[in-house]
Amino acid sequence: MSDSDTGSVGRGQGETAGLSTIRLSVNDQVRQLEVDPRTSLLDALREHLRLSGTKKGCDHGQCGACTVLINGWRVNSCLTLAVMHEDDQIVTIEGLGDPDALHPLQRAFVENDGFQCGYCTPGQICSAVGMLAEVEAGWPSHATADVSAPQVALTDEEIRERMSGNICRCAAYPNIVAAIRGAAEGGPE
Repeated sequence: MSDSDTGSVGRGQGETAGLSTIRLSVNDQVRQLEVDPRTSLLDALREHLRLSGTKKGCDHGQCGACTVLINGWRVNSCLTLAVMHEDDQIVTIEGLGDPDALHPLQRAFVENDGFQCGYCTPGQICSAVGMLAEVEAGWPSHATADVSAPQVALTDEEIRERMSGNICRCAAYPNIVAAIRGAAEGGPE
């Protein structure tokens, strides 16, 4: 069956879909890109901007390795299109800190050995930053014991529940929880 038989218009050999010109604000720097409108934010970050800290794990939103912060909230970048985020502030692991000035959660992960192979670590840290913002905003989780309390008690169970979308294949979970608890107890980010 040809394209004319189905009423659809196909692309000939060598033709490509139209590219979209977008401007993304990533780590406080505005960058202009030409991307296929179907490009995920993850692929725009890794392939177009060469920010390799954000990892491609499952590419289905199930592992959390691609977690970034968009307007302060954690998002799986493999599940959202780059063209959707022109007016947003995107922060990747590269934008949280650097070797000379680590973010408190980066420092806590190092101090508590919250990583093993390190593949999931950027997503874990970005997710933890967003998770602590959710706690600060008073958002309850499934594990929140008292949803009417003015402040969520950040217990180990609460941290585990809130971080359950981020998988660590090396099973460094006890150290990840300790790192997050330590950073949270250390004061505001």
